[in-house]
Amino acid sequence: MSNPTVVLITGVSSGIGRAAAELFVKRGCRVFGSVRTSATSRPINGVELIRMDICDEASIHQGVEHVIAEAGRIDVLVNSAGMTLLGATEETSIAEAQALFDTNVFGTLRVTQAALPHMRRQGAGRIVNVSSVLGFLPAPYMGLYSASKHALEGLSETLDHEVRKFGVRVALVEPSFTKTNLDLNAPQAALRIAAYDSERATVSQAIQMNVRKAPAPEGVAATIVEAALGAWRMRHTPKGEASLLSKLRRFMPAGPVDSGLRKTFGIG
Repeated sequence: MSNPTVVLITGVSSGIGRAAAELFVKRGCRVFGSVRTSATSRPINGVELIRMDICDEASIHQGVEHVIAEAGRIDVLVNSAGMTLLGATEETSIAEAQALFDTNVFGTLRVTQAALPHMRRQGAGRIVNVSSVLGFLPAPYMGLYSASKHALEGLSETLDHEVRKFGVRVALVEPSFTKTNLDLNAPQAALRIAAYDSERATVSQAIQMNVRKAPAPEGVAATIVEAALGAWRMRHTPKGEASLLSKLRRFMPAGPVDSGLRKTFGIG
């Protein structure tokens, strides 16, 4: 391909980001993938790894400028890097909540703001933000994670209205449980309030069970690539549970949806 699509994707060390980077390469794209520490990151065939901490504006601008220097443009930005947290809302410290938002919301905002001037100048671009079904549904004991993804969804929809006049569109990918180390090893809030112990343990066990039987990240990766390279639409839910949950949220009464969620997490 003489002029391949140039893709910058964050968080390619493992999981969904890594699978998406590999699939973009197979689609003939020129792929740059961000990692926080290049020294310990496993190489990915066809992907140029760049060191970028999405909580550090200086490293973000250095990474974006490197892509521009090497490729001359950024056609697709995929904001895949993120973190999670398990714990009752009352147990979650302000510092923990701030760290979660600093990555999931402000990290996405930082990278987007660094890439957008180049997309505006070239008059084209696609930004794909990796959200979650928890961006449109609640989940017990994941209140701040869910809040961060709800915020990401509002940010993405608003941004799409603002930048489409420049030829840039924004899309969301909303996966459900996915078999990744991030979900299997989800950190928990440091504070433990005894009143929540039993139910929190039940929810944690249900999450672990669902993650272990969940599909591999390649399915989400395929949805990301479609959201990036296919015809634009705002929301993309991978086939299976995520797509079903999206339909249930839109068309089912609130009561049955609420009951179904509680049953999924073992507290019905």
